[in-house]
Amino acid sequence: MTTTTATRKAGASAGKSAGAKARTKTCVTLKEHIVEIISDSGEGAQRCGQSLGSIAARMGNGIWTTEIIPAEIRPPARSVAGASGNRIRIGSGYVTNGGDETDLVVAFNEQVLLGRVNARELKPGCIILLENMWRTHSDPNIVKSYTSAYDRLVKAGYKVYEIPMEEECLKLTANARRGKNMFALGILCHIYSFDLQAGREQIALTFGKKEKSVIDANVMLLEAGHKWAQANIDFSFHIPATPADKPQISINGNTSLALGVMASGMDICAMYPITPATSASHYLSEAFEKVGGIVHQAEDEIAACAFAIGASYAGKCTVTITSGPGYSLKQEAIGLAVMAEIPLVVVNVQRGGPSTGQPTKVEQGDLLTTIFGSHGDAPKVVMAPATIEDCFYSVITARRIAETFNTVVVILSDASLSSSQQPFDRPQFQESWLAPPVDQSPVPEGAKPYDWDPVTGIARRFIPGQPGGMHTVTGLAHDRDSHVAYDPDINQEGLRMRSLKLAALQKTLLPPDVFGAEKGDLLVIGWGSTKGAIEEAVTGLRAEGKKVSSVHLRFLQPMQPGIKDIMKRFRKVMTIETNWSDRPDDELIDEDSRRYSSLATLLRARYLVDVDCWTEVRGQPVKPRTIRQVLLAKLGQ
Repeated sequence: MTTTTATRKAGASAGKSAGAKARTKTCVTLKEHIVEIISDSGEGAQRCGQSLGSIAARMGNGIWTTEIIPAEIRPPARSVAGASGNRIRIGSGYVTNGGDETDLVVAFNEQVLLGRVNARELKPGCIILLENMWRTHSDPNIVKSYTSAYDRLVKAGYKVYEIPMEEECLKLTANARRGKNMFALGILCHIYSFDLQAGREQIALTFGKKEKSVIDANVMLLEAGHKWAQANIDFSFHIPATPADKPQISINGNTSLALGVMASGMDICAMYPITPATSASHYLSEAFEKVGGIVHQAEDEIAACAFAIGASYAGKCTVTITSGPGYSLKQEAIGLAVMAEIPLVVVNVQRGGPSTGQPTKVEQGDLLTTIFGSHGDAPKVVMAPATIEDCFYSVITARRIAETFNTVVVILSDASLSSSQQPFDRPQFQESWLAPPVDQSPVPEGAKPYDWDPVTGIARRFIPGQPGGMHTVTGLAHDRDSHVAYDPDINQEGLRMRSLKLAALQKTLLPPDVFGAEKGDLLVIGWGSTKGAIEEAVTGLRAEGKKVSSVHLRFLQPMQPGIKDIMKRFRKVMTIETNWSDRPDDELIDEDSRRYSSLATLLRARYLVDVDCWTEVRGQPVKPRTIRQVLLAKLGQ
């Protein structure tokens, strides 16, 4: 960290209202910083954070944004549990996860701020820019609440700057509640030394569908916030940027999934709204028709899945997008697609459970139910993207697998990936991503609708309307002619052939990459959105001489080859996941009673290796520093 002193005088001092005292302004050069913008729902903090992340990405910084979403759709105003906003990690290089505790927070009221303090999300000594309108509020109870919280925060060592956002915004707009977010964005652009023109361009992009007067009003608020910060904030930061040498896009995981759907050549999405998956289908509903696609919103999750299966049976490959509770409702229909061998892509954006659980919080609790949840044996391919970029390419891969093997492919994303934003190289479209034209040529004489290959279990796909291809499709056990059959040998043959498809796919997969040395004291295995945090922790420990490596699995069924050989080269093996596992130090827990995490259970059963696990289900993305502490404990240090 380096500090330079500017000649401009500023008027903010920690613990006092900005403008109370002139001090020399300093600019500190940092490798990275984490900033939050939080407010009540509907005040625009999420949009402010998304805009700041996009501006940073435009400047060439690495970013990772994490939405802060209250559990209730519209929680009470000024409530501790009602924080809504965004968390942005800004780095001088590539950023792979949300990082550790927050360095700077902009809060529109003290109650949402206390919620973040209570959740231990703020770094000791964190800089707080706090809306000060509550200090002179007409309600004495609010004044008392504000002053009490302010005193508590200062006593705890936080650097609190009171900011007159309401007062300043009312100079420009009659509704300050709808203007504070852009005023705050202007302040942050100054604090992080971002080009104000990039802010203007971002506002034009954000409000592009609005009237010009709306864009102009928001630009005016942005500029006012920037000007106010120049005159009244006594510090600023510079995070060196390295502009990308290739065109990039900065989007969240759900948008990436939606773009992947369009790029894959699928042209039908059947869905029913559910948090946190809905925004993927919302994006498709805006853009899909422009490339010839259709979004069908069914009356419920079951109907959406049935519609998708029908469309795929007719010759398309269709995707249905949902989250955990919706996936549970789709399982019977998914079993039909497996039995009838109809290609289908299912996206499950996981969230906290069980039941309604935590709709807006992250969890990786659906792995085992995805693999084993259906009644009877219903083998399906299960994939898990690990990054925002992975979300895009995983859909393309899923479609190709579904149509090659005439099976169901499930993509397990999660609430962390769904709303997190990260830049990556703009994909360059390739014809190979698309499906070949539907084969409507006559079916050869004597061909059977389920004429399974004895090695791979794959049968030619019959499309309705093909001459000579008429047959009855059923969810009942059937023979090669698709006739209902209860014969023991025929039933066993069908189960065997559907299972062989997974083995055939597995033979095409490459072993997973090892992050770090090929052998050592500890191997950490993860899946899904934990990749960046795990690898950051491993990188730090390896720099200290610790013999730690990691492997991240993108295929969970079938698993990639070579995993057992990799595990055997390490003295200890453990998984890091965000689903439940029992704590070994709980009084009732021993080797006979302990429930292991999902991936650890699979690895232990498949490879007969003593795989330990550590999990966290706080509803928040797991932090690199937390993983570091866990790994040090596992190493016995």
